[in-house]
Amino acid sequence: MALNYVWLAFFLISFVVALLKLIVLGDTAVFSTVMTGMFDSAKTGAEISLGLAGIMTFWLGMMKVGEKAGMIEVFAKAVTPFFSKLFPSIPKGNPAMGSMLMNFSANALGLDNAATPLGLKAMKQLQEINKKEDTASDAQIMFLVLNTAGITLIPTSVIAIRLAQHAANPADIFIPTLIGTLISFISGMIAVAIYQRLNLFKLPVLIFLGIFGALLAVLYYAMHNLPAEKLATYTALTGGLVIFSIIVSFLTLGLIKKVNVYDVFIEGAKEGFQTSVMIIPYLVAMLVGISAFRSTGCLDYVTGGIGAVVSWLGLNTDFVPVLPVGIMKTFSGGAARGLMVDTIVHYGVDSFQGKLASVIQGSTETTFYILAVYFGSVNIKNTRYALTCGLIADVVGLIGAIIVGYIFFWHK
Repeated sequence: MALNYVWLAFFLISFVVALLKLIVLGDTAVFSTVMTGMFDSAKTGAEISLGLAGIMTFWLGMMKVGEKAGMIEVFAKAVTPFFSKLFPSIPKGNPAMGSMLMNFSANALGLDNAATPLGLKAMKQLQEINKKEDTASDAQIMFLVLNTAGITLIPTSVIAIRLAQHAANPADIFIPTLIGTLISFISGMIAVAIYQRLNLFKLPVLIFLGIFGALLAVLYYAMHNLPAEKLATYTALTGGLVIFSIIVSFLTLGLIKKVNVYDVFIEGAKEGFQTSVMIIPYLVAMLVGISAFRSTGCLDYVTGGIGAVVSWLGLNTDFVPVLPVGIMKTFSGGAARGLMVDTIVHYGVDSFQGKLASVIQGSTETTFYILAVYFGSVNIKNTRYALTCGLIADVVGLIGAIIVGYIFFWHK
């Protein structure tokens, strides 16, 4: 129901604001601008969904091969000690465990194109054990919130953009981004755990956090010693090598077990195409609502209001121009990326605002997009508290990214 009210609010608030602009300010073009933006967003939503058809067809086909070959089961067993504490309702050895691990791994490596179909596969497997078909299960909500607050080990695209903008050190946002994603991930995990009354003070969970901290240190040492011009190349190489190795392992194990990998691939690929078509109405609905909210200037009013409050409290307001990146990232990754680039161009790639925008872009996720696409793919109508927990992770993650940005980059 929360998503329903938020979606309605986008239109109702936007209409009132547009009407006030017309009557008070005499802006006769406001409704034309809003409608043009909404129609463009509807077209964009359909194009995004159909654009996913190819990659989803490929990945879900490959996932089906991995499932038949037994590799997904291997992954599931590997993460069971940790995941069993977060997803107690999932039966032991269920393939959804392996699919979720692969989705988190792809997100961590900055491979968005691979992460989405893997996540949709996991949602479908979770739906198979969901006792209420139209209502989100506890496991689906935990998975979705952790996905929206997913840890990014290598912010590949952000580093590449900073490199293209000739930053002195494109990788200087690396550690701050890692810390920001960790803050968001943990806050999302805690929020869902409170709702589901899960005890997170378990050895597997504490070990996971310890391992992640150690991994941060190793990655920092490795990346810190790389020349700036080689960083984007090596991060892309790491991601490509890991993903292609997984593909080859699926095919090889299938060959060893005498699985007809081609026929199995086609079977899974058909599911990928069907899923890409199914999510069109959900994605279009969300993007159109967001477009109306943005076109009427409501987003700018929110940012300005926050800035006024911060100034009234006597706090530094240097971060305020970057807030639209964090707010928009909740709605649209592409729009947030455009705002990040605009901030970098306006303030400078090595300015405080430019670096903070990069950290925010790399350490937050598109909650509304993920909710619309993932729940839409399995026809979930009642999302329960998923949106609330996702937004908690977003807000805490944004605040954490801003604080981290001040610690690392702000100078009086």
